[in-house]
Formats: sequence, C-alpha cells, structure tokens
Amino acid sequence: MASNFRQREILELARKDGKVTVDDLAESYGVTVQTIRRDLADLAESGRLERVHGGAVVPSGVANILYKERRRLNEAGKKAIAQKCAQTIPDGASVFMNIGTSTEAVAQELLDHENLLVVTNNLNIANILAANKSCEIILAGGILRRSDGGIVGGLTVEMVKQFKFDYSVLGCSAIDADGDLLDFDGQEVMVSSTAIKRSRVVMVVADYLKFERKAPMTICSLRDVDLLFTDAPLAADLVTACEGWSTQVVLA
Repeated sequence: MASNFRQREILELARKDGKVTVDDLAESYGVTVQTIRRDLADLAESGRLERVHGGAVVPSGVANILYKERRRLNEAGKKAIAQKCAQTIPDGASVFMNIGTSTEAVAQELLDHENLLVVTNNLNIANILAANKSCEIILAGGILRRSDGGIVGGLTVEMVKQFKFDYSVLGCSAIDADGDLLDFDGQEVMVSSTAIKRSRVVMVVADYLKFERKAPMTICSLRDVDLLFTDAPLAADLVTACEGWSTQVVLA
C-alpha cells in the first residue's frame, strides 16, 4: 500500500479510536515499525497527529479539536463510562450536566431514568433527554457557542448558582499528571466551577485519552471530585493521590 493511502487510513483510525500504536499498525499493514514511525512522523509534521511514546494521538494544544471529531473519539469507551455513571444516579435526582461528548453519552444512558431534574448548559443534552418524558429539563441561559451547542457566560453562571444539585456530571478536555482538570474556554470553566460548588456529589466522566491531552485552563483538582469514571487504570502516583483525596475511581 502506498504511504499516502496508508497515512490516510492511519489518520482515520486515530480519529476513531483517539490513539494509534506503532506495533499494532505495523502488524496490521504488514510493514516494519520503522515504516510506521516514518508515517507518524509525516502526520505529526503536518499537524494532523501528535507523537506520543509508542504511537500517536489526535493533537491538542491551546484550541480544542473540532466537535465532530471529538464525538468520534473512543465512542465505545465513552459509552461504557456513561453506563457506569448513569447507574450511580437514582431516579428522582437533580443533576447538572456540562458541555462535552462524554456527558452527552451519559444523557443517552439516562433515558430510562424517571423523574429526573436536569439542568444543563448543553443544547445537545437537552435534545437527547427530551425523549425522556418524565425528565424535567432546564436549559441554562447565556451565550450560545455554535461550534458544539454549549451555552456559556455570566448569565449561565448566575443561573447555575440558583440550584443545589444532588449530582453534577462533568466532562473536561484534559487531566494532567497532578490531577488537575483542564479546559480551553474560560467561560466554560466558570460554569463548571460553579456547578461543583453547588453539588452534593461531583462526578467526572473522562476516558483515557483525556490523560494524554493538554489544555491551558484549570477547572478544579480531582481532590474536589467524589467519583471519577474512566476506562483505563490511572498512573500509580495519581491512584495514590486519589486515595488520599477520597476520590473514588470507577473503571468501566
């Protein structure tokens, strides 16, 4: 297979799964690891992938990747995480849900729950949960971010302040080695930070890719989180830190 066609397929695989590894690609295409490394180097040089140890990931930086691409990243992992998270939320609970494809996956798993009150600044979540006729949906007002259906800004923060939630279900763009939750949008950070303060139980849904990405702004620390739902074991240092913070890690 010509390298340009192979690279196109590698890019599609990375967008689908969020990550590709040198060994798996070499075996799949029947080529040497050196050939795959050259392919990944070309894709990284053009900015389409970011090299990591043993492979490559979809790049991140000071701007988030496109919403359509985020939805395709590790869909199976997000679904498994969402199922675990939804099982924790009882019927009749009040829930805040923020912007993100992981929280949208949780919304899909809440369609059979009864008598929920859901406050969200995510148009997509409101549309998903509209199919649950026993769910009362409150859409937080503010500035519409057309790129992903998010609603942000001072008005959104003020509305969230009016509630005391049983649970908040929060996504983020990245989690660093120190356990800080990170994001790209300062207005979105303000909304999530306010929800944390107004929630009895704080739950974060983050697949393994979030631990390999970077973002410039801090939402909070995992020390402020009650339950973290993810799909791969954490690094040993972070496991120890979560134990000290009484942050429960739930693997899907």
